[in-house]
Amino acid sequence: MARFDGNWVLVTGATSGFGKAIAERFASLGANVIITGRREERLEVTREMLQEKYSVKVLSYCFDVRHREQVILMANDLQEREIVPDILVNNAGLAAGKEKIYEGIFSDWERMIDTNIKGLLYVTRAMLPAMVERNAGHIINIGSTAGHVVYPDGNVYNATKFAVKALNEAINLDLLGTNLRCCSIDPGAADTEFSLVRFNGDSTKAKSIYKGYQPLKAEDVADAVAYVCGTPPHVNITNMVIYPTAQRSVYVHHRE
Repeated sequence: MARFDGNWVLVTGATSGFGKAIAERFASLGANVIITGRREERLEVTREMLQEKYSVKVLSYCFDVRHREQVILMANDLQEREIVPDILVNNAGLAAGKEKIYEGIFSDWERMIDTNIKGLLYVTRAMLPAMVERNAGHIINIGSTAGHVVYPDGNVYNATKFAVKALNEAINLDLLGTNLRCCSIDPGAADTEFSLVRFNGDSTKAKSIYKGYQPLKAEDVADAVAYVCGTPPHVNITNMVIYPTAQRSVYVHHRE
């Protein structure tokens, strides 16, 4: 696998799941990392672990990507430090609830839309100008197979991930003529805190989602991100869909 010695990799939502695994994978490959997250204690633990384990530089910023002014503060601080990310990983995202549209909870809708769509836009808008000016870099958007096929009770979450897929395609078009590349990594069933958040902390319901088969691990997605970013400069993988072997579509699983 390619090395990323001395590169700066910015990962949003890095206190758990995909984000934490992605940050650690790049640190293990020699990259300096910038991690963001809402949970300050977890963020600090992750920062210290990465520094001590991999002897790389780690910057951490505790904020919610829904808050545009906080994103701008981070961007301004990085500019003052003369740091331009070589790789931007828009990972922060979530699903909340499984109610039908006519039973939907407005606060859940707003949380998903503001995080999955607007948060991605805020961070990208803040970071991309410097990357374009330097004419180098890679943008990774963590999407989902939920952005390819709508499933029952997915409604607004599906809509946000369809939006991520569309924005990923739009970013690629807007970057035509530059050396920047952009890819959406779209996992299927993966055992992270995703389902725990979706079911408001109900661990029994969360675990039942993966009963009878081996889902993806966060490290599997981290492997994919590192692979995509390590391809030669003339190669632009714009979308990667990843299922566990026991899953062959959004609907089709083999359970023991």
